[in-house]
Amino acid sequence: MDQLSVPSVPAPDRPVSMQFSGERGEFFRLVARGALLEFITVGFYRFWLVTDIRRHLWSRTVVDGDAPEYTGRGRELLIGFLVAMAILAPIYLAYFLVGLEAERVQAFASLPLVAFLYVFGQFAIYRARRYRLSRTVWRGVRFWMSGSGWAYAFYAAMWGTLVVITFGLALPWRDAALERYKMRHSFYGDLQGRFEGSGWEFFKQAWWLWLLSPLAFIPLLTPFIYGAFKTIQWRWWMSGIRFGGVRFESDLSSGVLITLYWKVIGWAVLLMALLVGYLVFAAVLVGSMSGLTFEEAYKSPDFLQSIPFAVATVFGYLATMLAFNVIFRLYLTRDFWAQAATSIRIHNLAAASSVAAKGDLAGALGEGFADGLDVGGF
Repeated sequence: MDQLSVPSVPAPDRPVSMQFSGERGEFFRLVARGALLEFITVGFYRFWLVTDIRRHLWSRTVVDGDAPEYTGRGRELLIGFLVAMAILAPIYLAYFLVGLEAERVQAFASLPLVAFLYVFGQFAIYRARRYRLSRTVWRGVRFWMSGSGWAYAFYAAMWGTLVVITFGLALPWRDAALERYKMRHSFYGDLQGRFEGSGWEFFKQAWWLWLLSPLAFIPLLTPFIYGAFKTIQWRWWMSGIRFGGVRFESDLSSGVLITLYWKVIGWAVLLMALLVGYLVFAAVLVGSMSGLTFEEAYKSPDFLQSIPFAVATVFGYLATMLAFNVIFRLYLTRDFWAQAATSIRIHNLAAASSVAAKGDLAGALGEGFADGLDVGGF
């Protein structure tokens, strides 16, 4: 007697949890040493520091037992930055010369300059993402990106204008439209990405924050409102990402970002207090060497403009800024990365098991533009 054939039942989708194994102390030592080298090299070491940070974070973020590899190099970022500065410097110089010509002309020229820098900044953001993707490899297969940076900049400018006209209400639809463009040009090997999140979904989750947005100008409330907004935006963005049949979700809590923001604010206040104390000490020390009391030194314009006090002031300011960079990278780069990564669940990862390698390396010029315009994310 023939046995009845039993239809096969597909295996349930068991989401894969992303893990992070990086030690906080190790990262702190990395960024503290990097800050010292930035100070010694007048900031030029930051290209190598950013590269080391990315390698650290990438290599300790584990997906199904394997961590991605970051293959970028500091020298690439430095060259991209220098080329970008060679292009941007004449633009800044021309605007400066226009400003010297007449204040009226300068005021007239400021709007076109701001518009140009916004559009150019969006181009830089797109090309920087293209560079970072092409330097990310997982299981021997490279991520990569196609598409036009200028086309993306045009879309971003049009949507940015609409956001301004609608007092921010169009922001969810702007984010969805721009993310769709970026994701449909993003690939993992021969597996094409796409974005399925909608502006309406984002708005439904965050509409109440638009009502509270006027309160965001109150300093004590800003971390709460902005932290809640960025958390909703993160979860919405993550849930919309697709690579073929692979999809993602995140359960990141808004309390994570709010706590991190307050820690950074607390450290910033402490660093400013230390800077003030240092400047008072420097004034007393330099004044005593000149035979002046602190009150006499403080009231003397010649003393405040003296070379010894100016050198002490510059040293204190740079040291404070580098210390703040360490705090910022520790909390809002490393700690946020760790919390965000472990909040991610990946569904149907098996759909990426037979991906063929594809894609070329992208140049670092876009990263250089993003650095020069101070619009680059991580």
